[in-house]
Amino acid sequence: MRISKILFVFLFMASASMGAQNFFSHQLEGKVQSDNKDVADVHVMNTTTGRATITDQEGYFEIVVKLNDTLLFSAVQYKRKQVVISQTMLESSLVYVPLEEFMNELDEVVVRPFNLSGDLTKDMENLEIGPVVSASTLGLPNANAKTFTQSERLLKEASMPKFNMGMLLSLPFNPIINEITGRNKMLRKRVAIDSQYARTQRVTNYYVDSLYVSELKIPRDKIDDFMYFCEVDENFNAVVDTHDQLKIWEFLKGKSLVYRENNGLD
Repeated sequence: MRISKILFVFLFMASASMGAQNFFSHQLEGKVQSDNKDVADVHVMNTTTGRATITDQEGYFEIVVKLNDTLLFSAVQYKRKQVVISQTMLESSLVYVPLEEFMNELDEVVVRPFNLSGDLTKDMENLEIGPVVSASTLGLPNANAKTFTQSERLLKEASMPKFNMGMLLSLPFNPIINEITGRNKMLRKRVAIDSQYARTQRVTNYYVDSLYVSELKIPRDKIDDFMYFCEVDENFNAVVDTHDQLKIWEFLKGKSLVYRENNGLD
């Protein structure tokens, strides 16, 4: 009888723990991404709860969500996008949301200068193409220097002292203050997250969406969630850093089997 009571209590607590994931709120951290680069002031609304926020200058945002809540992203320059919060997103340290630029298509206008015939083949043959001009070909200094991301630049600025006339006689307080306040830690976290996102984007760009749908049986609207699922695998970074597209595809195939089973997609 005592064993039965203990078993009942255990099952009740396990059930309550699983249900708590749906009941309790979670502070979701995210970042919107776009080739447009203008990611500030994007409106982010939890249509399930009615709460809303906007992105900062770098596209970061925070909003309270629960499992299966729906977030609506909107801005004048982007198409509206809805994202349903999954368990994978709740477990992710940062959720990236790619936005598609809104194009206001105008009626077609044909402009034909006098020196063009309208025949592309003929016009290409008559076109004089000069040498490619770049910083490298011009021999400019720092032409091959590494290009830092925005987060890397901010971290570098926060970690290095600003020069002033009395610098030789005083301590560089700026890096010390940033370390104490936690700003450097926050920026280092952003640099690591951006690096992780770059890996994921590289994989996403290797293969068209139709391959995920036809070969991996991942629904088109679940591709981003599937990539978050792959990211948390401890072998993800090592596999992606090989740049071997065949090896990466085999890794994705294996993860897709587990993902489909976990999400009832089979």
